[in-house]
Order: sequence, then structure tokens, then C-alpha cells
Amino acid sequence: MSDNITHSTTLVTALDNVTTLSPTTTQTTNDTNITVPHKCLLLLYEDIGKSRVRYWDLLLLVPNVLFFMFLLWKLPSARAKIRVTSSPIFTTFYILVFVVALVGIARAVVSMTVSASDAATVADKILWEITRFFLLAIELSVVILGLAFGHLESKSSVKRVLAITTVLSLAYSVTQGTLEILYPDAHLSAEDFNIYGHGGRHFWLASSCFFFLVYSLVVILPKTPLKDRISLPSRKSFYVYAGILALLNLVQGLGSALLCVDIIEGLCCVDATTFLYFSFFAPLIYVAFLKGFFGSEPKILFSYKCQVDEPEDVDVHLPHPYAVAKKEGMDSAFYSSTQIDTTAYLDDV
Repeated sequence: MSDNITHSTTLVTALDNVTTLSPTTTQTTNDTNITVPHKCLLLLYEDIGKSRVRYWDLLLLVPNVLFFMFLLWKLPSARAKIRVTSSPIFTTFYILVFVVALVGIARAVVSMTVSASDAATVADKILWEITRFFLLAIELSVVILGLAFGHLESKSSVKRVLAITTVLSLAYSVTQGTLEILYPDAHLSAEDFNIYGHGGRHFWLASSCFFFLVYSLVVILPKTPLKDRISLPSRKSFYVYAGILALLNLVQGLGSALLCVDIIEGLCCVDATTFLYFSFFAPLIYVAFLKGFFGSEPKILFSYKCQVDEPEDVDVHLPHPYAVAKKEGMDSAFYSSTQIDTTAYLDDV
């Protein structure tokens, strides 16, 4: 009788243990679902075979190498064009694009060669921040030159713009790097490997929303009454560039928002935007603003100036240029840009 009671007690105790452990195990899995090796997380840290080379680093390296080879191929003709025109804006942009391609290659190579130690992880994150610093500097330079100083092609104006963008980009990169190194986001880690998390989910979300609003505002500016009060670039490529970055930041913001509510699929969105930004932003700058300059007929970066040899130059001094512009839509942009060009010339003098 006592044996039966003992056996029953043991069975009940075992059943109690099962019923109490099972929910705990399930809850633990739910609480740490971000660290489950999702395919979009595996992409960030999985090695190719038995090598120390990660798929992610290789994906980022190949486009940067190809673009750098393209820049080297175009270097002789580009130097000749820059030497002839002596444009400080084009020279600055060309150098920055070169630097971004080099830093992107260096970051990928270092990440492939270093070990998985803490010091190597910090070095890799610092290189990420350096790359982001130069990319953001170009971003801000394009916006500021386009909206505020695009009609001034003097060295002093370019230096002022570069000084502003350097300070802003440095402040952003230092803030992001501090959050990334000192306060890494545990939701963006895999096992014992801490991947680069761009300052964490919340910083990523806030910055993506901010840049989305900025570039969306740039895109809609020509449709607002402000177009009659401020000088806006007339080249469509400037607004296409802003629209692409607005869309990129929108998708990145949505992905970050999903990560903030512990939905791992958001990582797939930010993987895609990170790859596109760090691999194709420099080529986007080249195609949008430098390709025309290095072509057979160089063009003004933001189209604030008209071509010097246009025969309509004499019409600038007509008493009612805007009345003529109503009849001929194309002439409106010509008169507007010519007047801005005259002001810029007097300022330079």
C-alpha cells in the first residue's frame, strides 16, 4: 500500500515538473526570438564554408571593388576634365566618392581578416562608422549645395559647406558609434557574435524617420509656394536622388520599427537597405551628378547656371522676362537660372 502511494506521489511530482517546465521553455523561446538564427540574421554572420569570410562582407565588398575599378579606369579622363574646368564642387565630390569606395573596401577586407575577439569586433564597428561618416558627409553636402549654395561655385562656399557637413556627420557618427560600442543592442546579436547594429533599433528608427522627412521635403519643394521665394535646382536628377534616399529611409524605418516590436522579419528590410546604401550610394552620386560632367558635354552640377554660349544671353535684360516665360515654359528656367548666375558672379567678384 505504501509502495503504491509512493509511486503515485512520484508520478504526480514528475507530471508537475513537466507542466511547469514546458511553458517556461516556450516562453524563453518567445522572449529571445530575435536571437533565433533567422535567415536574415544568418546572412550577417555566417561564414563561407570553413573560411573566416562572411557572406555579408563579400556581398558588400564586390560592388565597392567593381566601382573602385571603374573610377580608376575613368581617372585619366576625369583628371583632365577637372584640370580644364577647375570646378571645386566636382573636384570635392570626385575625391569624396573615391574615399568612400576605398573605405568600403578596407572595412570589408579588415572584417574578413580579423578574428572573433572583442578588440576585432570594436575595430570592425569603428570602420563601419568611418564609412558612414563619409557617406553622410556626401549626403549632406549634396543637399546643402543644392538648396542653399548650388549657384555659388567658389572655393570659399565649398569650404563652408564641407565644414558644416563635417561637423554634422561627425556628431552623428560619434553618437551612433558610442551607442553601438558601449550599449550594443542585444536583439541584434547572434550567439556569442555581436553584429553591427547601427546604434541599436531605436536610434536606427529615429534617424531613418528624420532623413525620410528631410528627403521627402526636398522632393515636394518644387510643388510648394517656396519655389518662388528660394532658388531650387532645376535638374531632375537632384530630385530623383532625393526620392531614392527617401524611399530607402522609409523601408529602413519600417524594418527598424518591426525590430522594435520584436518582429525578426524587420531584419530582412534593414539588411536590404544597408546593402543598397553601403554598396550603391557612391555609384548613385556618380550617376546623378558626376556622369554628365565627365561626359562629352560637361553640365553644371545643380543647373543654376546656363551655358555660356547660349545666344539668348542678351534677353536677360528685357523689362518683362516673366511675361515671356509664360508664353515659353522652357525660357522661364533659363531666365531664372541666369539671374541667379549673375548674382553669384557678383558675389564672387
